[in-house]
Amino acid sequence: MKGLAVGIVILALAAPLGWAQTTTWTSDPAHSEVDFTISHLGVANVHGRIGKVAATLLWNEADATKSTVTATIDAGTVDTGEETRDTIVKSADFFDVDRFPTATFASTGVAKNGSRLTVTGNLKLRGVSRPVVLDVEGPRGPVRGADSKWHSGFTATTTLSRSAFGIATAFPAGIVGDEVKLTIELEVIKQ
Repeated sequence: MKGLAVGIVILALAAPLGWAQTTTWTSDPAHSEVDFTISHLGVANVHGRIGKVAATLLWNEADATKSTVTATIDAGTVDTGEETRDTIVKSADFFDVDRFPTATFASTGVAKNGSRLTVTGNLKLRGVSRPVVLDVEGPRGPVRGADSKWHSGFTATTTLSRSAFGIATAFPAGIVGDEVKLTIELEVIKQ
């Protein structure tokens, strides 16, 4: 009977620890962005950024594989450093931001890969949803910021096919490369 009582006490003490393992983190808009690189005419790479990312991370401190992330990316904030090109990228031929102002990502799994994470999920861009795999470095930190809140950081990379999302399908890969390299910089703040 004494052993049963000890077991119940241990379970009662351990339960709150299990619940406390998952914390909510949201993206810091001033320090989060999606950067992309795509080939132009096969001779140069064009770089751009999408500067408005709203992400929520449910981080399981004890087991990262039980974590999830969702994000909304404002495609209308695309910036390639060239105003005329930005207008073209926002047009119906490319992102079609009038009809599809945002892209979304929702993770479906997280795996440990040595000191890194592999995050699988669904990216919906231009109304088309496709599975993607992110190679993730992080978390870095946490450190306490000037706002007295905990901050952490992640860098994720992936490569995707623009044509698989219906982007610029009228342009052959020799003009606008089909392979798009993405780098996601995400600074998150503990809520």
